[in-house]
Amino acid sequence: MNITKKFDKLFEQMIDEKFLKMEALGGEVPFFITSYDIKEQESIYKEIERLKNRLQKRGIKVAMIYLYDIVIEILQKRSLLDKILKKEKEIGKARLLITLKSLLDVPGTVVPEIVKKSQEHHIVFLYGIGEVYPYIRSHTILNNLQSHITDKSLVMFFPGVYTGTELSLFGIMKDDNYYRAFNLDSLIKDSA
Repeated sequence: MNITKKFDKLFEQMIDEKFLKMEALGGEVPFFITSYDIKEQESIYKEIERLKNRLQKRGIKVAMIYLYDIVIEILQKRSLLDKILKKEKEIGKARLLITLKSLLDVPGTVVPEIVKKSQEHHIVFLYGIGEVYPYIRSHTILNNLQSHITDKSLVMFFPGVYTGTELSLFGIMKDDNYYRAFNLDSLIKDSA
């Protein structure tokens, strides 16, 4: 399915009352994952913006959560971004990764920012997964958000493959399993 057609189907799914009211979820968290080929990321990001605009014209408020921006904001608030950029070359990649993982504690820093930015919205779009890998992992974000975002649907745009149980970043790096999100690609294919 081409990208435009896929996003048209995503739009139809997201304006459906059952989707908006989170019906037929069987008690599961209202999390959905749609995957894409990383080679198409530029087009995907344009389509995400177009999808948000189409939904907002229908009165559906969309919180756009770009993870890389969240990371930059957190580091800037703590006056650490410039320090990290200056030290990056001398501390090496391994130590930089450890530093970023500790500074960007997902439950303590990243999740509260996502929750704050998603208040008073009907749907949350979470993207930029590849840009924050490996210091933030997609399954870690989802596991920590599931007790905080329960009153609206969250859609993760994932650069890779999601089988409904396994996440594979870029289609080559296996992430930990995540069973609780619905595979949105399967749902839109079923509705065809």
